[in-house]
This record gives sequence, C-alpha cells and structure tokens, in this order.
Amino acid sequence: MVQAGAVRVSRLQSSLRLGDVPRLVRIAGPALLLVAAIVSLLVALQIGGAAVAPRVFDPGPVVRYGLPFVTMLGNIGAAGTIGALVLALFALSDREPEYARALDVAAGAAAFWTIASAATAFLSFMSFYVRPISLDPTFGSVLGQFFTDQQIGQYLLATTLVAAAVTVLCFAVRNRTLLFFVTVFAGVGLLPIAEQGHSADTAGHDAAVTSLGLHLAFASVWLGGLLTIVLIRKTLDKGRIRPVLSRYSTLAIICFIVVAASGYVNAALRVPDLQSLAKPYGILVLIKGLALGALGLFGLVQRRFLIERMQRAANSGSRLFWWLVAAELGFMGIASGVAAALAKTDPLVPQVPVTTTPAYILTGEPLPPPLTFARYFTVWNFDLLWVLIVGFLAFFYIVGVWRLRKRGDRWPWYRTVLWLAGLALLFYITNGGVNAYEKYLFSAHMLAHMALGMMVPLLLVPAAPVTLAMRAIAKRSDGSRGPREWILLAVHSRIAGFLSNPLVAAIVFAGSLWAFYYSPLFSWATTDHIGHTWMIVHFLIVGYLFIQSLIGIDPVPYRAPYPLRLIVLLATVGFHAFFGVSLMTGTGLLLANWYGAMGRTWGASAIADQQTGGGIAWSLGEIPTVILAIVIAVMWSRSDSKDAKRLDRKADRDGDLDLNEYNRMLEKLAKQQ
Repeated sequence: MVQAGAVRVSRLQSSLRLGDVPRLVRIAGPALLLVAAIVSLLVALQIGGAAVAPRVFDPGPVVRYGLPFVTMLGNIGAAGTIGALVLALFALSDREPEYARALDVAAGAAAFWTIASAATAFLSFMSFYVRPISLDPTFGSVLGQFFTDQQIGQYLLATTLVAAAVTVLCFAVRNRTLLFFVTVFAGVGLLPIAEQGHSADTAGHDAAVTSLGLHLAFASVWLGGLLTIVLIRKTLDKGRIRPVLSRYSTLAIICFIVVAASGYVNAALRVPDLQSLAKPYGILVLIKGLALGALGLFGLVQRRFLIERMQRAANSGSRLFWWLVAAELGFMGIASGVAAALAKTDPLVPQVPVTTTPAYILTGEPLPPPLTFARYFTVWNFDLLWVLIVGFLAFFYIVGVWRLRKRGDRWPWYRTVLWLAGLALLFYITNGGVNAYEKYLFSAHMLAHMALGMMVPLLLVPAAPVTLAMRAIAKRSDGSRGPREWILLAVHSRIAGFLSNPLVAAIVFAGSLWAFYYSPLFSWATTDHIGHTWMIVHFLIVGYLFIQSLIGIDPVPYRAPYPLRLIVLLATVGFHAFFGVSLMTGTGLLLANWYGAMGRTWGASAIADQQTGGGIAWSLGEIPTVILAIVIAVMWSRSDSKDAKRLDRKADRDGDLDLNEYNRMLEKLAKQQ
C-alpha cells in the first residue's frame, strides 16, 4: 500500500513537470472554457432577466434556459470549426501530423455545431409554439411551416445544414486549396446568425448586421485557433510549437482589433448613453468588455514576453505560459456565456420602428436631408467593414514599404501615394455622402458604381501591391502557407491566367453592367445589406482585373500586346457609353418598387434621377478612359525604346549580324531573279 501510494505521488509529481504541463492544459483548458461559459451564462441570464418567466406565453424553464445554453454551445462549435480551419490554412504544415489533427478537430467541432444548431432551431420553435410537444400531424405541420415560411426558421435551418455539410467536408477534403473554399463556406454559416437577434429589428440594421457578423467571424478565429493549438499540442513537437504560436499570435492581434471595434459598434447601437451602463443590459456589456480587455492583456503578455522567450529557449514553453493559455480560454468562456445571454436580453434602445414613412419602411432608416453638393461631404454613413478593410490595407502596405527600406531596398514613392489615395477614395465612397444617399437616389448609386469600378482601381493597380507583397513578406519553407504563398498561388492559378486576358476582363467588366442591372441581382444588392456588400466587392474586383490587364505591373500569367490593349479599351468604353446613353434616354424605371416608392419630397423625380445616373455612367467613364489611353501609349513608347536599346546593344556585340544576314538573303534572292 505504501509503495503503491509512493508510485502515485511520483506520477503526480512527474505530471507537473515542465514537459507534461501541456498534457494537463489539454484537459483543463477546454474544461475551463465550458465551465466558465456555463457559469457566466447562468449569472448573465439572472442579471439581464432573460430567464424570468413572462406573464403571458411562457415557453417553460427548459426553453428559457435551454435556448441560450444551446445557442452558446453552437457558437463555441462554430468557433472551433472555423478556428481550426483557419489555423490549418495559415499556420500549419501539411507535411506534419499537426495538419491532419487540426482537420479532425474541425470535423469534430462542426459535428458539435450541427447538433447544437439543430437543438437551437427546435427550442426556438418551441419558444414561439408555446405548447407541449406532441406527435399529432398538427405539430409536425406547424414545425415544417416554421422552417420553410418563417425567416428566423429559415436562418436556423440554413445554419444547421451548413454545419452538417462542413462536418462531412472536413473529413473528405484534405487538399489545402480546396480547404480554403470549405472555410469560406463555413463562414457563410455565420451569416444567418448575424441576421438573427436584435440586429434583425434595430433601426441601425445594416450596422448591426455588419458588426455582429465581424464579431462572430473573428471571435471564432481567435477562440477556435487557441482551442485547436491546445488540442493538437501533442503533435507540435520538434520545435513546431514556436512558429505556430507566433503565427497564431499575429492572427489573434488582428482578431482582437476587429472584435473590439465591432463590439463597440454593437454596444453603441444598444446602449444610448453612459448612464445606461448601470442597467442590466449595460452591466452585461461592461462584463463582456472587461473580459475582452483581459484577453487583450493575455495576448500582449504572451506575444511580448513568453513567446519570444520560447523562441530563444530549447524547451516547448514554460509552465506559466500554458496555464496562461488555460486562463485565456476561461476568459473566452466568460465572454461566450455573456454574449449568449445578451442576445436574449432586452436592449436599452427600443427595437421598434420610430416612424412609418415610406423610406423607413423600405430601408429601416429615416430619409436623409435634401441632397446638395455640400452634403456629399458633410453627411456620413460609416460602414465598419470597409473602415477596417481600408485601415488594414493601408497599414500592411506601409509596413511592407518600411521593411524594404529597412533592408536597403528602394520602392517608388509615387506608388505609396497612389495606394493611399485609392484607399482614401474607397473609404469615402463606402462611408461618406455617396454611401448615405445611394439607397435613395439612383444617381448616387451610379456614382458609387463608377468610382468603385474604374476610379479606385485606377489608383490601386499602379501601386503594385502584389509586387510589394512578394518582396516584403518572408517566404516559408516548412510546408505551411502564409500570405505570400497564398498570393503566389492565386496569381499563378489558371483562373488568374484566364482573367488576365484583356478580352476576358473586358467582357466580364462590360457584361456585368447588363447582367447586374437587368437581373434580380440589382434588387438584392439594393434592398439587402449583404447584397450591397457583395456589389461593392464585385465592382472592385471586376474593375481591378480590367485595369490590371491594361496597365498593371504586377506579375500575371499573360501580358497582352499594347495594340490589343488599346483596341479592348476603346471597345469597352463604347459599350459602357452605350449603356449610359440607354439609361439617359430610357423611360422605364429600374426597381420602381424601391426608388419610385421612396416618398421623397425633394430632388428630381425617380425617372429623372435615373437619367441623371445614366449621364454619370457615360461622362465619368470618359475621364478614366483618357487616362488609361495615355498610360498605355506611354508604356508602349517606353517598351519600344527599351526594345530599340536592346537591339542596339546586341548589334554592338555581334557586329549587327542579323542585319547583315538579312541583306545577304536579299542579295541572293535578287541574283536568282
């Protein structure tokens, strides 16, 4: 007995040694995450009053407590899925066991997500049905109608189906390129979640959907990535833990910035003033904010001190580091539990319409003041997504230039100026007066289209961002793919080779005008915020590819001759002008049930405004066209000069051998005649 006890003590002491601490954390970390999430959820439900039985239509305690509980579990499952996939794409090597293990974690988390989403869908139905479960046909019929006819039921069903499909794909797909599309598909499963809850009813619907979607996506990468590292720690031997943690730390910094910004915007939509923070909803917002601050502090300590120490040391990390990881998961659990309770707690700002004007019914926002030229620059409607995109693009470009100069390489100053100018224009179009009025005026919408499709790319393309990335980002040699490897893969892909052809780029650029405005896509992009975001991305990409095929200096698989580029430019401009003239002279109103039903008492009529939009499409397209033609002509001239100099140098080296051979051939032909 004494000997057996001594053996157990010896094993316990051994398990607490430096090398075995991660084994304990693999158990303690996920356990602490779940325990902290459950406890914080229960406390938050009591603070916010979400678990209090209503006076009428009480679904029962099982639904009141069970619905936020399974919602929280579904969020954790989604985080585990997306975090593991992103880590496999950007941090792990497919030559090592860590890659397959991470995909196993993603598959298991997706299965967990599927079950929790199905339970969420059923309990959400029960919260509306407010009757006992039965096996009669009526219950099944009402349940089916909930998932097919009700919007919230459709969203919940879509989330469950996406999670189930991702579960299968994580087992079936091991190719990393294909896995990228699986990750994007998994991210799509978060969109229905972002459309639910308070964001579906608030007056600031667009801002709420954007902020909640960003919050969910980047919190998933943050939490899921750390959880995956803990679960696959056993495979990260032989020095692999240090580079993986360093790469995850970079992702975590980006996630922290986005989660903090989106959380602030979401809270600002629900909490009207500082005094409201003393109320139950405000208290929960403060608790979540404090948890987020603690997580930021954990990340700072890990990156600035512990990970750097691990990079200098020979071991796989100190005991303090791994217990800090477990504590970080605990705080993530607190944030997850409070977030699930907040979704079920009544916000402080009433989520009901404040007016019944036609504009408010259609857009969810009051009609802006009458448009004047000055208001294009004084009225703003900020979109957090594009604020962050512009900020990150500017930061990473400047960092790239700084890296080149730090090692003594040169980078033309005008490229940096063009890049920042293009981003400034993009920021204005997506956040300024154009964005504030394009819902209500077709002319403002067309102004945004022309700027996004031609003017912004005309500034961004000559800045050569791909070339800068190739020179500034370090190359990886361990079998993982970083930003440089993903960019190279995209540039040298068959799709890029196909789209880099000016003929193809021109057809896509010009054809998308007709395909967009004379199809249901126009209605979707105008009436739905997600559709509007898709429209911006589409115009930017199509315009960028078209201008890149004409004057781009970044590497592409195919570079067309200059005469072909000029012909394609002129033909495309003619097609574009014809589209603008057709709008100027047309008498049929596009999207009449939107622009024609806005109830504006100021400005031109809807059809006159549409004709103005046609004039914008025709006239503004001419300015970039002239600039493009001049740039192509200059590039053509420089190319001819370079060719002439190259031929002159060759003639100096070989005594003009080619010309002499050509003259002898002519003399021989003359003698034969």
